[in-house]
Amino acid sequence: MADPSPRPARLYLVTPPALDLSTFPASLEAALGGGDVAAVLIAGYREEQDMAPVAEALVPLIQLHGAAALVENHARIAARCGADGVHISGSYSDLTAAIESLHPQMIVGAGSPKTRHSAMQAGETGADYVFFGKPHGDIRPEAHHKNLDLAEWWCHIVEVPAVVMAGSAIESVADVVATGADFVALHSACWAHPAGPGKAVTSALDMISQAQDS
Repeated sequence: MADPSPRPARLYLVTPPALDLSTFPASLEAALGGGDVAAVLIAGYREEQDMAPVAEALVPLIQLHGAAALVENHARIAARCGADGVHISGSYSDLTAAIESLHPQMIVGAGSPKTRHSAMQAGETGADYVFFGKPHGDIRPEAHHKNLDLAEWWCHIVEVPAVVMAGSAIESVADVVATGADFVALHSACWAHPAGPGKAVTSALDMISQAQDS
């Protein structure tokens, strides 16, 4: 049974796909300077040769600010560049293989379960967290109702931390917090914020505080 006492949710940022390494580090620095960020997922690269230079550039910057640097799917690159862990968006067998090879030295997160059964399967395998939603799936302003419903069910019965994808509007953070999620994931709500990523992080943290105080 999950702990019923409320715990402050933390922020989990997801990098944009096909980012520009000549400009994005400044945006990331601004976001990490906006307040407490628990983790940053470097996501959106299917091929190792595309992920490698991005991870090598961003992992040290993320860690410099005290956040965990996670790499989507590419375990060898994550280990080579000193990342804190991997996020497995692939199959159950991929998740199992990552846990067997990387635990306990590195974090292994499970991505995008679509059903209660698949979420439980990931949790029972030993994933360090379960991510409800898709890393680049925040195409609507609000958080997806299916992700919210799954996360709320999960947070009431399971101790494995839940990461829940917010919508593209920063205001959707409040709905994610209401599920009891341990982490609120932000993608475009951070990078496309009209006042910049630093203000996005500050605003999101304010919303988390207000939602949990209400």
